[in-house]
Formats: sequence, structure tokens, C-alpha cells
Amino acid sequence: MILLQNAKIFDGEKIINQNSILIKNNKFKNIGVNLKSSKDTNKINLKNYFVMPGLIDAHFHANTPNYDFYSSDKYPKNYIAFHAHNILNDTLFRGFTTVRDAGGGDIGIKMALDERLFQGPRFFYPGKAITQTGGHGDMRKNNFIDNCVCEYDGNITQVVDSPDKMRKVVREEFRKGATHIKLIITGGVSTNLAPINMNHFSDKEIKICVEEANRRDSYVMAHCHTDEGAKRCLKLGIRSIEHGSLITFETAKQIAKTNSYVVPTLSAGHLIEKNSKRLGLSSASLQKVKKVNKLRSKAIQNCFKAGVKLGLGSDLHGREYLKKQSNELVLRSYYQKNIDVLRSATSINAEILNMRNKIGTIKKEAFADLIVLKKNPINDINVFNNIDKNLMLIIKDGEIIKNSMS
Repeated sequence: MILLQNAKIFDGEKIINQNSILIKNNKFKNIGVNLKSSKDTNKINLKNYFVMPGLIDAHFHANTPNYDFYSSDKYPKNYIAFHAHNILNDTLFRGFTTVRDAGGGDIGIKMALDERLFQGPRFFYPGKAITQTGGHGDMRKNNFIDNCVCEYDGNITQVVDSPDKMRKVVREEFRKGATHIKLIITGGVSTNLAPINMNHFSDKEIKICVEEANRRDSYVMAHCHTDEGAKRCLKLGIRSIEHGSLITFETAKQIAKTNSYVVPTLSAGHLIEKNSKRLGLSSASLQKVKKVNKLRSKAIQNCFKAGVKLGLGSDLHGREYLKKQSNELVLRSYYQKNIDVLRSATSINAEILNMRNKIGTIKKEAFADLIVLKKNPINDINVFNNIDKNLMLIIKDGEIIKNSMS
């Protein structure tokens, strides 16, 4: 057992009066005041440091070594796997004890993590994200000539072009253990075949995707920048709206009345605008991201004002650039109170993953995932900008991953 003493505890929703946490096996056994335990318990004095649930990144990419998406399909699978190993290991040591992959993550990664072949966060995955021919995520350039009429099947995305094929592909991803499905329903900024405002798929194709996910007691997360796309998500039953960069207040009010969530991804646009040449992205991509960046702050404010439940995701690619993963919380604090940002990164993200009261919280019988910070992020969110220095303790699934308390 592990007993954490003299703690300031944020339970995923609020600061609580208790100061002690008892962990037995992989779950929280008790949370109280000055708890006692047996002599053989590992007791750790937290010196009134800040304790919170392990962070959750709800828009994550394990299988992309860099931003050269058009070349990644040519990489050997073993090469991709070693990058995923490093990316996930680093992510855990930044205090993210859970991630939700947004395209490319698969059963192989999950098996390796479950068998503890390497250390990494809890891993929720969709298999390959689903797009249409010529849509965002179709990684073929427009000057690519292919005599084969085969549908594109790449490293992190795959093309589907009919209702029947949609049903088959979604069923196949669930057969391979997918925890959710990723669907691309508007254009994006990092690929060039589809403008941002281009709607993807027919309503019938999307409805079939949602129907199949519902049969599995699962859901669809949708890449969606536009306001019109967000309205389609509501109309067709999509539960998790990713990016949501152009959502109006009227649409936000509609979202707030449903069981849908919005997961903004500020780090991605912030990084691309500042590093587009270094990343090898086209001038067209840079112009698109500049436009989106100017409008996304208003969309977040619209959602927050309307009462939409906002998750948190980074949407970064590659080990080097994921070093800025924790900065997502800082960027969000420009538009929300710090405590609301922490809720997005813990309890709200847990709801999105269908893991409410199991992760993203510190309560009895929840999985014992937590981090300890030297400074209180409710007072100073910039603690996440220097996470290596300020992150003192990481516990994931009841196991001490990092301990700098001594």
C-alpha cells in the first residue's frame, strides 16, 4: 500500500478538505484526514504540495514521428513502433496518465502497454481515422497519379467512400479492439486536398458510422473545424467534436443541450503557425492555420459561455514537438479559469472517454492515477510550462512512476 500524507487535493472537480490518500493495489482505497496505515505501508510526506488526478490528453497521436504526413506511409511499421514507444513513455513522464489516440493507434500498442513491455499512459484508440477520397487525411498529393482504383489506406488514416464500406470498416476497427471511432467530416490545415469548409461524407455514411459505434456502446469523435460541421455532428449523433475552431454562440447553445463535447486543440495551431517552414508544411497550410487561429479563441469563448463541456487535447505530432504537450493547459487558461482547465484535463476528459469515476478523479475505487506538483496550478497555471521541474510524483495504476519527493 501507499499512503500520501500532508497533501492539498484537487479531486478532478474541486479542492477537498482531506489531506491523505491511501492506495491499495491499483485503486484509491481511502481519502481522508490524517489517515493511518500499517507499518509496511510506503508513506510519502507531500509537504502540502498540490495533488490532482493524472492528466488526460483527449486528442493524441502516438503513430506520427513528425509532421511529414505525406512520407509517413513509407516508414516501416517497426520504425513507427519505436517512435510510438518513445512518444508514449515521454508523455507519461509529463504527467499524462491517459491518452485518447485520434488516428493510427492500434491493438499492438495497447497490448505492449498492457503487458508492460514499456511504460506509458492508459491508451484508448480508434484504429485508423476514416476520411473520404480527396478529404483531409487523404495523404496523396493532387499530382499523384495512381492507375489503381484502390481506396487509400495509410499510416494513420484510411479512405471510405460508400455506406456499405463504412459499415465494414467501422466493424473491422471494433473487431480489432477500437475503443472509439475517428471520423473526419471537414477539411483541415495540415493536408492540402480539401479546403477547411468542405463537408466530408454523405449523411448516410456518417449515420452508419454512428450506428455501428452505438451498437458497441461506444461513440464517434469527429475532426471538425467549421460551424456547419458542428451542426452536422449534432444532427447525426456524433458525440465528440474535435477542434471546433469556428463554432458560433448559437451552435454552442445547441451543443450544450446535448450529450456532445467539444475538444479544442490549441497547441497544434500555435505550433504550426510558429514553425510551418521547419515542419515542412506548405504555404497553403500556413494560411489556413493563421485564419483558424484568429477565430478559434472566439469559438472557445462561445462554447464556455454557452455551457458546453470542453475536453482538452494537444493534437501534436512527433517526440520533439510533444515536449510542448503540457502547454495546452496554459493556452486554455487564456479563455477559462485555471480550475476549469484542470477539470477539462481530468474529470471532463474522463467523461468523454466513457470512464467517469474511474479515471480523472481522486475518489474511492477509482484507478490510482495521480500527479503531485510543487506549485498550485489553480493559482499559477504556468507550472505546466516547466513540468519537469515542478512535477514531483507520478502514480499510474497504483505504481510509482516518478518520485522526487525525497
